[in-house]
Amino acid sequence: MPAGAPIASADPVESEGMSRARKLLSPDAAQLARHHGATAAGYLDLIGGEELASTGAVQDLMTTRFVPAIYERYWRPALARAVKGLTGPGMAEEVRIARLLLGLGPGDLVLDIACGPGNFSREFARAVGDGGLVVGLDASRTMLARGVVELGSPPPPNLALNRADATELPFRDHCFDGVCCFAALHLFADPFAALDEMRRALAPGGRIALMTSIRRQLSLPPLKPVLERASGMRIFEPDEVVAALTERGFENVRQRVAGMVQFVGGRLA
Repeated sequence: MPAGAPIASADPVESEGMSRARKLLSPDAAQLARHHGATAAGYLDLIGGEELASTGAVQDLMTTRFVPAIYERYWRPALARAVKGLTGPGMAEEVRIARLLLGLGPGDLVLDIACGPGNFSREFARAVGDGGLVVGLDASRTMLARGVVELGSPPPPNLALNRADATELPFRDHCFDGVCCFAALHLFADPFAALDEMRRALAPGGRIALMTSIRRQLSLPPLKPVLERASGMRIFEPDEVVAALTERGFENVRQRVAGMVQFVGGRLA
């Protein structure tokens, strides 16, 4: 190299988890990912510069800088307690419920949709071990940026964070053993399209774990559309999510209700 020539800056080193997650991408997503390279932000951005349309006030908060900074320790536990009731499961119990519904074991490949800063993703990574892989997916840049901080450096070799649309998952068919979506299905513009995508991404025998809203029988029906419009959250009818999973070929569908929240799981044949 001639004296005085500028030294080109090295590309950021891609983590092992991100390299492994790339192998699960669909052909179209893989081509898009090649243009992005190893993102310096610490996650793979498969949406690019565009922002997904917001469904309302609650989803808008998830894209701010303030909420991601306090989400894991304060925001999510407090909000969950408010909607689950004083006797509902706490955060540690939520993680346990998700792991039980997913039936996690060493070597499993798990997709954590709407992962936020990755608090559940990190727990799943411990459960699946080095031979497994957890892909955390979210549409919020600020949530994922916080997740990268929480992962530390170097990040775990069995965990990767992706920015993508839950209603158009960037993965090949039938490549995950488990899919988790806690506290987010009710925020999607088309939650049933998201369920279709989750089913597509699951391998035969794959497990699904959901935590989402539910209208209790004692709730006043006239208030439901008002609450939905004000918050941007869908409030599912008591049997709506269970029926949706059954229609999509899930078996042994189980439901647990706590306050205005339901936990639902099932297994593909």
